[in-house]
Amino acid sequence: MTVDPKRAMEARKERMLSEHLAARGIRDAAVMQAMREVPREAFLPLGMELFAYDDGPLPIAEGQTISQPYIVAYMIEALELLGRERVLEIGTGSGYAAAVLSRCAAQVYTVERIPSLAAGARARLKELGYGNVTVHLGDGTRGWLEHAPYDAIVVTAGAPEVPRELLDQLAPLGRLVIPVGPTQHLQELVLVRRTRDGHFRHEQLCPVRFVPLIGEHGW
Repeated sequence: MTVDPKRAMEARKERMLSEHLAARGIRDAAVMQAMREVPREAFLPLGMELFAYDDGPLPIAEGQTISQPYIVAYMIEALELLGRERVLEIGTGSGYAAAVLSRCAAQVYTVERIPSLAAGARARLKELGYGNVTVHLGDGTRGWLEHAPYDAIVVTAGAPEVPRELLDQLAPLGRLVIPVGPTQHLQELVLVRRTRDGHFRHEQLCPVRFVPLIGEHGW
């Protein structure tokens, strides 16, 4: 019997949603729906489609990776989005997380330092119809001041510390999620909340491993 490739891919996605997300504690309905709607296989290099819904990171290009689905969902859930926020993402990569964010927020601004990745993500997001995502080529450790302040900021690379410029671009009551650690290989995922009066409260979430955050205020 011939297997329909599209149905097989949908089955893998549903297994990812139930076994790797819901079973591990992802509860935000909007995040779950976004993870269901966004085709992760469209953000992978040709030939890697069969691995799209495995629970692990995958290589894309330029020595970078696309994060595992659980971590994407976990970080976005930690931002506590309601759908009307302006979000800044640092580290566009293939554009997958930005696409998921676009289904959970009003506007997504994403910064990528590698020209080929920025161009590829911009074209891919446009082709797939994610019209509320804007890709910028630049140093993500400096944020994107033009569109600040942001209700939420998510960083998809590990930093030695939380860049001050990102904190400054966070709106009152905003949330920042970022991997932070003393080496380029192991980090702790940190949630930073900005209080109404401008103070910052830090909360450690879980151990993670991301590519290093490169730039003026990174490695």
